[in-house]
Amino acid sequence: MGAGITGLTTALLLARAGLEVVVLEARHAGAGSTGNSTGKISALHGTKLSSITQRHGQATARAYAEGNVEGRDWLLRYCDEHDVPTQRHDAYSYAQTSVGVEAARGEWNACLQAGLPVRWQETADTPFPFFGGVCLPDQAQFDPALLMHSLVSEIARHGSHFFSGVRVRSISGDEPLSITGSFVNDTISRPFTLNAQRCVLATGMPILDRGGFFARLTAHRSYCMAFDVPEPATQSMYLSVDAPLRSVRQAPTGIGERLVVGGAGHVVGQSEHASGALRELQDWVQAHYPGAARTHSWAAQDYATISGLPYAGPLLPRGKKIYVATGYDKWGMTNGVAASLALSSQILGGRMDWAAAFASWSIHDLRAVPTALRLGVRVARDFATGWATALLGSRSRPSPACTHLGGITTWNQVEGIWECPLHGSCFGSSGPVLWGPATDELDCAQSTEST
Repeated sequence: MGAGITGLTTALLLARAGLEVVVLEARHAGAGSTGNSTGKISALHGTKLSSITQRHGQATARAYAEGNVEGRDWLLRYCDEHDVPTQRHDAYSYAQTSVGVEAARGEWNACLQAGLPVRWQETADTPFPFFGGVCLPDQAQFDPALLMHSLVSEIARHGSHFFSGVRVRSISGDEPLSITGSFVNDTISRPFTLNAQRCVLATGMPILDRGGFFARLTAHRSYCMAFDVPEPATQSMYLSVDAPLRSVRQAPTGIGERLVVGGAGHVVGQSEHASGALRELQDWVQAHYPGAARTHSWAAQDYATISGLPYAGPLLPRGKKIYVATGYDKWGMTNGVAASLALSSQILGGRMDWAAAFASWSIHDLRAVPTALRLGVRVARDFATGWATALLGSRSRPSPACTHLGGITTWNQVEGIWECPLHGSCFGSSGPVLWGPATDELDCAQSTEST
């Protein structure tokens, strides 16, 4: 389930191998993280490799890099072969202050050890501060919506099926799996049941309460803005390694170039400073690109794992029926395809040597037990605080309880949505599910905060 880059790419790989595949999506293809990303296709991921090297060693960092290079190369070949436009640019992880230089240098060294052909640059042609950074040449960017359309067409061409407006609610049984749900766009919610031999949950946070993934993932929201700028937009792709995060790229349009800038992120359910961070982000653009006029703004949601490594494998240890893919930490264009390659290989009986870095069950999570405990304490605190506030009437406007596990939601004023601080579910102002793991609408009848 899930029609983002992982769900659709996995479906195509399996359909090409001769399997009959059905993709189920509650909204439309690319409605989640994929369609709201910055569309960078790069194997340079901020300070990811230096973090993995420090926590898990050079071998794991090299495997992570190899998987992402393979994912990047597969995606670029697909785009070339199916006329999906891409633009080739260098990618930078850079220091915007002198304090950030050490982190950028650390990433440069980790990339070299992992086999990426990076170079160090003291200067760059940017209007914003640049104190040095890692450059990985000849990466790419694109519009993910065009990829989604192409993948859906290719899946159908190989005899498989894509259904939108279908929300999965439960999976039971074994031989075969029984997948049940409902048609979300009907005035009367009609149920459906589908039988399958295997199932892939490519839904961000898994919708099933098995495997403890709620204790192993943290949901993050981040924001992007597009601007018309008087001067040519910055051509390469930039991501700062020091705070506040700045992501910069250009985007070609039919009427010229636009500048796309991202940042101002927060953990889901903790959006109290988002409006101020967004104002600061826009002020930053105006300071370095005088005359910039905002044309669009949007938000994306992604998930980070306690180990810092993505998951692509069985939902339960040694399971061979239900698989999960998540935890890309905002690098879904390459991680998502790498996860698809790893999952299709496992299902078809193949092998990817680098896939150990993407294991859904491994010793990497054991090393991250202290992180999991801290996350568990935070979730328990948020749950208790939310209900205590609600019961004591401390809030001037009551907040509805999340339909997943009953956490008290918070109102994100910037986006006009309800966010659950426990496991990252998000709901529209009137209650529809925007991001899971919740599968049922929010009951907003008792709340006036969204009005």
